[in-house]
Amino acid sequence: MNPFNERKYILIGLVVLIAIVYSVRLFFVQVVEDKYKLDAKNQALRYVTDYPPRGYIYDRNGKLLVYNQIAYDLMVVPKQAKNIDTALFCRLLGITVDSYIRRMKIAKQAPNSPIKPSIFEKQMTAETYASLQEKIYKFKGFFVQTRTIRKYPDRIAAHVLGYIGEVDKDLTEKNTYYHEGDYIGISGVEKTYEDYLRGKKGTRIVMVDVHNVTKGSFQGGKYDTASVPGEYLTSSLDAEIQALGEKLMTNKKGGIVAIDPSTGEILCVISSPGYDPNLLVGRDRSSNYGLLLNDTTYGRLPLYNRALMAYYPPGSTFKLINGLVAQQEHVLFPETRYPCARGYPVMGGKPGCHAHASPLDLQQAVAQSCNSYFSYTFRSIIDQKKFSTAEEGYRVWRNYVLSFGVGRKINTDLPHELRGMVPSPEYYDKYFGKGAWKSSTIVSLAIGQGELGITPLQMANIMCIMANRGYYYVPHILKSIGDKKIVPNHYQEKNYTLVEKKYFDIMVDGMEQVVAAGTGRIAKYDDTTHICGKTGTAQNPHGDNHSVFVAFAPKEHPKIAIAVLVENAGYGAEWAAPIASLIIEKYLTRKITRPALETKMTEADLIHKVYVKHKEH
Repeated sequence: MNPFNERKYILIGLVVLIAIVYSVRLFFVQVVEDKYKLDAKNQALRYVTDYPPRGYIYDRNGKLLVYNQIAYDLMVVPKQAKNIDTALFCRLLGITVDSYIRRMKIAKQAPNSPIKPSIFEKQMTAETYASLQEKIYKFKGFFVQTRTIRKYPDRIAAHVLGYIGEVDKDLTEKNTYYHEGDYIGISGVEKTYEDYLRGKKGTRIVMVDVHNVTKGSFQGGKYDTASVPGEYLTSSLDAEIQALGEKLMTNKKGGIVAIDPSTGEILCVISSPGYDPNLLVGRDRSSNYGLLLNDTTYGRLPLYNRALMAYYPPGSTFKLINGLVAQQEHVLFPETRYPCARGYPVMGGKPGCHAHASPLDLQQAVAQSCNSYFSYTFRSIIDQKKFSTAEEGYRVWRNYVLSFGVGRKINTDLPHELRGMVPSPEYYDKYFGKGAWKSSTIVSLAIGQGELGITPLQMANIMCIMANRGYYYVPHILKSIGDKKIVPNHYQEKNYTLVEKKYFDIMVDGMEQVVAAGTGRIAKYDDTTHICGKTGTAQNPHGDNHSVFVAFAPKEHPKIAIAVLVENAGYGAEWAAPIASLIIEKYLTRKITRPALETKMTEADLIHKVYVKHKEH
């Protein structure tokens, strides 16, 4: 064979082999391996999350309580961020080079990815955004994504409305809807109704050139998915009542809850001291949260929701339940009279009592808030002959109390509600010994003292029961969701106590006399509105007594039930009753006819007063 021809065939074979190798490699790169395809695609296309506007929140009268404001997040795709003028970039953002390096390192790590967008700087100010937007083309791999943050125009109801914050890693692993950098309701209404308020995210695909400049949507938006705005929510709050309650509780510690007893709709929830909800929005949220969390000056703790989470002895307001239970058990009747010698004579005048006529019947005992009367009443329940032991009688009494929504959760739609404290027999067995306690041992429960602990929400709910003569609707903050006016059915169901309706009238008459001519007469603001109330001075083992007042109005066809507790303020008639009266008047008439009383309540600084008093001692 000609050597020249042989070499020719070898050369042709090598060329064909090389062509085959290149063809196979190109096929692998273009069809099988998508790494390079993705790199090219990511260089030319950007997937931008289209965050929906979160649903607005209104009060019961249509007043806007929460709306949205545009915020700007600076995003980065680390693999594309090359040849960055870090000095200029850091100067525009107001950060250090070390901070830049640290953030880029985080963006590259799991669960993030060098080829996926990550938040580099969250919630930039409008000024920073404007400065950066002019020069964004110089910083390849960076782009700005808009979202919305919450704003609170009236700066009220922080504990009710709640706040939103970034999702944590655990949630993103459990719930595929949320991703790093997303926001979610953390507390209050924002948390409970997150699924309605958040809406549904969408995605926009935009084209960018080599200078990181957006050149428009990809294929005219053919592959975009639109976001769906969140549903608006109408709350049951009355903004005017809420604002008034917060003003009246300025420089005081305690809680107020008001409810419409005919529906269970919550009209106001005040936990004082409170805070401006706008503090937990934007870039400063984390630092502000830390400041609020650690604000223990005078025991303030502004993040602590005293209305739903604080246990207080109910004091004399609890006598109402004991009177009802005793009637149901047929050991107490309207004409029943018990003596009082400035206290419970059976136990040497303990519990003590104030001066009043004696003996009293049931209605008079309620009006005069006689401790001795209800000590007799409590023991008559526990010590019935049908019970073989005090423990057996106590269990029956306790079941009645639980039916009033005390000592267990009411299951309101506001998160972090606590159950309160009604001791179990096992509690007393552990404390005193099995069989070593009797009705006289725990007689302080008769007047709402001892181990009892009730939240202001539960106190207000008891007033709903009194107003309705035996039942309540689960207290809730939701009035409706969106245009469909969605309201869960269980908020429209009546929850009955174990006491029959016929036993309530005598107690309500007594409550009417409390305000008409008894210990709560300061709550009376005119001669036509019949307010039924009960004062309480709750003994506090840790300091001065708490001032308590519970009420509902009007007597017939009630529209508002309320509980007010002011910590370390003394008698119920001194602070709690006037505050409740002003709120009732404002809600029923939309005006205040006693401006001097309003000023006195507003300007009183009880927090500082108590602190100075204790310091002197």
